[in-house]
Amino acid sequence: MLQKVLLVEDSTSLAILYKQYVKDEPYEFFHVTTGEDAKKFIVKNPPQLIILDLKLPDISGEEILQWIRDQKIPTAVIIATAHGTIDIAVTLIQSGANDFLEKPIQANRLKTSIKNHLAHNKLEGIVEDIKNDFNRNKYQGFIGSSLPMQAVYKMIDAVAPTNASVFISGESGTGKEVCAEAIHYKSQRYNKPFVAINCGAIPRDLMESEIFGHLKGSFTGATTDRKGAAMLANGGTLFLDELCEMELEMQKKLLRFLQTGRFTPLGGSKEIATDLRIICATNRDPLVELNEKRFREDLYYRVNVVPIKMPPLRDRGTDILDIARFFLKKFAKQDHKKFEAIKRNVELKLCHYSWPGNVRQLQNIIRNIVVLHNNTHISMEHLPEPLNSFKTTAKTPDKQHIKLNNITPIKPITNIEPPLHTMTTLKSEPDDKKAINTHLIRPMADIEREVIENAIDYCDGNVLNAAVLLELSPSTLYRKKQVWDSYEESD
Repeated sequence: MLQKVLLVEDSTSLAILYKQYVKDEPYEFFHVTTGEDAKKFIVKNPPQLIILDLKLPDISGEEILQWIRDQKIPTAVIIATAHGTIDIAVTLIQSGANDFLEKPIQANRLKTSIKNHLAHNKLEGIVEDIKNDFNRNKYQGFIGSSLPMQAVYKMIDAVAPTNASVFISGESGTGKEVCAEAIHYKSQRYNKPFVAINCGAIPRDLMESEIFGHLKGSFTGATTDRKGAAMLANGGTLFLDELCEMELEMQKKLLRFLQTGRFTPLGGSKEIATDLRIICATNRDPLVELNEKRFREDLYYRVNVVPIKMPPLRDRGTDILDIARFFLKKFAKQDHKKFEAIKRNVELKLCHYSWPGNVRQLQNIIRNIVVLHNNTHISMEHLPEPLNSFKTTAKTPDKQHIKLNNITPIKPITNIEPPLHTMTTLKSEPDDKKAINTHLIRPMADIEREVIENAIDYCDGNVLNAAVLLELSPSTLYRKKQVWDSYEESD
């Protein structure tokens, strides 16, 4: 897609001249004559670059610039100014403009300035995308910035704009339905229905009616016509949770529906066409179900176009603490309790527990604590079963107990003469002043490494525990260790 450049200039003759200058350039060049038209254009089609005349018939260029910055519109702005207003243009650069061009604008100057600012704007956009991709700690109902979750976020970003079928797998409580909702609300179907059915919670003899609906009198108790999920989700997304719980005969009917996009309500004779997207999920291993002949192979390949594996909570590092704090704040506010934080030794226990029930279990634990207690901090005595009887194998001391003072000093460099001005200064000092002990001054990078390695050693090599104690991200510690290890290998 071509980048857009908007010229805001009330002189039609100048606009025609500038258009002629850039007619062969690889971007779209638009022109408006008033400030109000500029605002309308920017809101509808935000350009990557704006060339803004200061003197417009309705609104001053200064006001337009201020409006752009107030609205946080990610565009570069070049001020077009006559010779007598260069001082104003410089002031505007200090207020947020990116550059100024003095009228009459020369062709080469115009093209070079546009090229440079478009390239810079594109680079900033790439950097911002990278930052957003790797620093997202909240995403479409999810909480967490761990690498496994960043991978899930990227998968959702990639698959959401398409119509591809998605098969989400993962343990119970890992957020499979949250994932399905995220795909729906980031797709073009976001303003259409999202209908969820748990195949494991519906009796087998009612499954067909739940999905395809039924007509009055089609079976005992069918006193009225009823629309099924396939009709209710028309235009939107149908989410079939615990798909592997569906019996084989119903799997066959579902496969035909997915292949044709048409179904017949129970008791009916006329086929109905729908347009919807299918997202399926299971907490079982689909390949095991295939081998055991409990899951149709043709249905598996039909729904498993894009597989997404939800990571268990125990593999998500300090996401555990972020989620726990979120629930604590939510429930404390909801129940008018005093809770504000979690004590350090409790955080270590939360991070070390295996969480077989995943996020749902963590939510239940925090809810239990908030309901039964009313302190400012969650402490060990508040923990219910099974956490209160769970014993961690790693040390779980308070942060202040870590001994970081047993560090071997770096041997001072003694074969380098100090600068002359330093020597002079030292000589001029009175005899009663203490000499500067220069060998105690060491690079911060060396001190940082020693503190981190000492913390990891103290935690018996457990990087996660060390990260919690140092209040750092585990990924930060792993990344630094990789760098240090690579240095040692190269030596």
